[in-house]
Amino acid sequence: MRILEGNRSRTPIPEEIVVRSEMPSPPPHLNAYAIEEWERLGPGLHQLGLFYEPDRVTFAAYCMAYSRWRTAEEGLAELAKNSGLIGSLLETTPNGILVQNALVGISRRAAQDMVKYAAEFGLSPSARARIAINPVRNPSKFKGLLKSGKK
Repeated sequence: MRILEGNRSRTPIPEEIVVRSEMPSPPPHLNAYAIEEWERLGPGLHQLGLFYEPDRVTFAAYCMAYSRWRTAEEGLAELAKNSGLIGSLLETTPNGILVQNALVGISRRAAQDMVKYAAEFGLSPSARARIAINPVRNPSKFKGLLKSGKK
């Protein structure tokens, strides 16, 4: 339970209890941008003990939100090249009314989803402050350098 709940007491977890598993593979439905993000962040999260097979769906959702955000932003950048910044952010309806470009809404929603899912993996400063990384799995490289003053 301490592994699942984040080891709130910060007491060391015995080595025999630590769950070991391989880095999960990306689901087949992910597109190229999502797989790129999976491969960029996944190994580091797995090494820190924050990403295992049960987290696969949540991480896939994060990666797809990233892909939607990136695709929408690239579309907006392309529109900005052709019609200027305002032309990329606004569209004219058949009645001549200016409305927000749909890509702006898609980008905003995907960014909100990314932030929500990213918090589950400690990918923001406030989320990292709440996550307890397992000290048994990732011992400090400085462990043992300082000796206790007890005699």
